[in-house]
Amino acid sequence: MGLSEIFLALVCVLGSALLQSTHAQDTPQDYLTAHNIARAEVNVGPLSWDEKLQGYAQNYANQHIGDCDLVHSGGPYGENLAKSTGDLSGTDAVSMWVAEKADYNYDSNTCADGKVCGHYTQVVWSNTARLGCANVRCKNGGTFIGCNYDPPGNYIGQKPYNSNANILPCARCMDAPIIFTIGNNVE
Repeated sequence: MGLSEIFLALVCVLGSALLQSTHAQDTPQDYLTAHNIARAEVNVGPLSWDEKLQGYAQNYANQHIGDCDLVHSGGPYGENLAKSTGDLSGTDAVSMWVAEKADYNYDSNTCADGKVCGHYTQVVWSNTARLGCANVRCKNGGTFIGCNYDPPGNYIGQKPYNSNANILPCARCMDAPIIFTIGNNVE
């Protein structure tokens, strides 16, 4: 085996390792963990993964392989989009959205002047229960990532969560109905 063949083999192995490492943070659990850490910081319950939402996100992402444009789908779900000119992992996209927390004022329920914070408020929207995300490599070499949320958030005039919920652990659990089952199973 010549030196050029060894070099080519090494480049292929390294390239494959780099590609795998960038997509290693794109599993459903990776997306969920990144979202749920941010939600826990404001005492909002965790999201669960939804295959239907993932399918919706994947279908929409596939439509943007050719252009990688950040245009919202206009669908029935909450939606966060991200793109890059190169590699972007799902966890990096969620980190970008969560970083908008610095520009969000809970008391006034507004973003700082000239700043965007709606991606963050969707991540922590307390009524949202399900998440589905997907990504594609665009023809220009960039990455397009979309996450969908159900029920959607970011309703005008509503805050994403109740800051007083921090008084009780799992304050969201208090909203769940308590169901007693009475049966005839007497032994």
